[in-house]
Amino acid sequence: MATKKTVAADKELSIEEKLRALYELQKVNSEIDKIRTLRGELPLEVQDLEDEIAGLETRAANLEAEVKKLNDAIATKKNEIKDADIAIKKYETQQNSVRNNREFDAISKEIEFQNLEKQLGEKRIKEYTAELKRKKEMADDARSEIDERKADLDVKRGELDSIIAETRHDEEVLEAKAEEISKKIEERLLTAFNRIRKNAHNGLAVVTVQRDACGGCFNKIPPQRQLDICLHKKIIVCEYCGRILVDNDIDAPKEKEKKKE
Repeated sequence: MATKKTVAADKELSIEEKLRALYELQKVNSEIDKIRTLRGELPLEVQDLEDEIAGLETRAANLEAEVKKLNDAIATKKNEIKDADIAIKKYETQQNSVRNNREFDAISKEIEFQNLEKQLGEKRIKEYTAELKRKKEMADDARSEIDERKADLDVKRGELDSIIAETRHDEEVLEAKAEEISKKIEERLLTAFNRIRKNAHNGLAVVTVQRDACGGCFNKIPPQRQLDICLHKKIIVCEYCGRILVDNDIDAPKEKEKKKE
């Protein structure tokens, strides 16, 4: 079974060839970055809207659960008031047939207690009703906000899908090219390249020397170090930013080959 590093296994690349492969990979990845930059903040905006909608859906569901709970509580209190009315009527009937004042007073206290229970129930119903109204309004507001955010999300998704559709072919071609170049580079070096690229704010892991300075962080490079870079005998990184340094002639052999063709 052929491995990912078949090309590298068949022929060990020279340092110059490794540098050229890394530089070529950087150029291809930079082109991919440009395509993805066209999408701007849209992917993040889509994600933020999706997260916001999910949060609003949870909030609306919780509010609707509270509305149901309050409705159940109101229904319970209404039933308790009905039970109290029935009890009062029963006690009032019993009062008509009491045998002494002690029984009359005892029944009167029961009637008084049931009336207090009714008053308390009615008070609770008023409180629950006011809270119910507030929760319903909050739930309705949440649902309205969800509809607005979903409309925004549809627009953003449409914009993002349109950009992706326009650039998909070019991106796929470049990704295939990057994959092909990556196969030529040894695993250790490729891992280092990806790590540097990930940590660099502009995605540049390999940069050329520009005006005697690093093309990534623009710190000056000593003349002797520049000479070493031009010789292509070893992989040299910037002592300030850690990027891999190459000279502007790194592509020269390839350009000469193209001219011969």
